Amino acid sequence: MLTFEEKELIIQEFSELVRKEVSMKRVNYHYEKSLYEKTTVVYHLHPNGNGFVYVGDLPQYEEADDKGLLNIREASADELRAIIKDSIAYLSTEEEELQDEEIEEVWKNKEDSTLTLLQEDTLWNIYHGYNLEESFGSYSEAKTYLLAEGFRLDSKR
Repeated sequence: MLTFEEKELIIQEFSELVRKEVSMKRVNYHYEKSLYEKTTVVYHLHPNGNGFVYVGDLPQYEEADDKGLLNIREASADELRAIIKDSIAYLSTEEEELQDEEIEEVWKNKEDSTLTLLQEDTLWNIYHGYNLEESFGSYSEAKTYLLAEGFRLDSKR
């Protein structure tokens, strides 16, 4: 695990981030050129090494909480750099550009039934044929539902 000081050195490699002290010796780092109201990239970095990076609803960060925060306590130096880079890109990309890359996945269960997970606007919709089965606010929620229902991503597509 990286120390607080090591994490700060990595974060400071991103000159576009501004350090702001908060309570209990924690610090936040803000991306003030964010296209959105949200500017915090690194949230509550604590001297014990714990902290979070805002990743929104980027699908590659399924471990993020409901607020889009990913815990970086155990992140390696390379992982931390990549997460921060993704966060800055997320905050500096127009919403329409993010939505242009719709994601469509086919999921199957043991009975060979299929469901389609489709990102539409800001929702993650699950279809059985043309019928909407469920709708979720994040990829992570939709994936959790599919796994709980016994479906697995169809790797043949």
